[in-house]
Amino acid sequence: MDGTHIPDLIAPAIPVFILTVVAEAFWVKKLRDEGRDVAGHTVKDSAASLSMGLGNVFINVLWKGVAFAGYLALYKLTPLRMGSGVLAWVLLFFVEDLCYYWFHRIHHESRFFWASHVVHHSSQHYNLTTALRQTWTPPTGWVFWAPLALLGFSPVMIVIQQSVSLLYQYWIHTEAIDRLPRPLEWVFNTPSHHRVHHASNPRYLDKNYAGILIIWDRLFGTFEPEGEKPVYGLTKNLQTFNPVRIAFHEFAAIARDAMKPGPWKQRLGYIFRNPAWKPEEPSSPPPGGPPAAEPVRPSA
Repeated sequence: MDGTHIPDLIAPAIPVFILTVVAEAFWVKKLRDEGRDVAGHTVKDSAASLSMGLGNVFINVLWKGVAFAGYLALYKLTPLRMGSGVLAWVLLFFVEDLCYYWFHRIHHESRFFWASHVVHHSSQHYNLTTALRQTWTPPTGWVFWAPLALLGFSPVMIVIQQSVSLLYQYWIHTEAIDRLPRPLEWVFNTPSHHRVHHASNPRYLDKNYAGILIIWDRLFGTFEPEGEKPVYGLTKNLQTFNPVRIAFHEFAAIARDAMKPGPWKQRLGYIFRNPAWKPEEPSSPPPGGPPAAEPVRPSA
């Protein structure tokens, strides 16, 4: 497992993506005809999602090689070696999923990272095409998996497990599946849990960051079960289906905010703090204006 060949599990799955997207569209239409309140599909929204997915595939042709070279460099620096036995794969399954949790959480909590990830949340629909609405700026994620190479996991194993996680997450982007049996809902990320994550309802914001295992959200206090009907999209939705605008709109907004007059602390806050962060407004004087200054008394 120490070779330099980069495995790719995503490209061979593209025909499966196409077939399941079509099958889901027919099934969801049937649910809507039966009176189920589901967001469904629109041609423009699905086309935008598929365009973002194709763009991500082409960009990753180059980026995956760069990322793999980075993992390989770190792997050669460390004396640790985890091997490629069954126990190593089991351990990698858990630690990679934990890395994904923190990658995902930070990409919601810091605006610089959110600018890349917001693409995936920009649809007001929730279906299998939404899973394919992926970023065109993937380099923001590399650092979150770099520790795995330093721990001695083969770069080939890391890339394979990342692909396994992405493939798992594909099927949970749907309204066609309600809830799974309770033991599965308690341990795994499911369509129900991930619908919460894609919702803009106040109670659902920044919840359920899981990749495969929902246990991390339960452990770190970011779990929220599905209750009220999710309203999908952003708190301020985009009014465009243009893939280029979808891909880069938040980076453009950051640049505009960072160029506003103000101290460097404020400019950096616009870039790196929570996406909802705003600088404090100057405190306004009390009603009636500022208190009058005491008269100056002449010296004796």
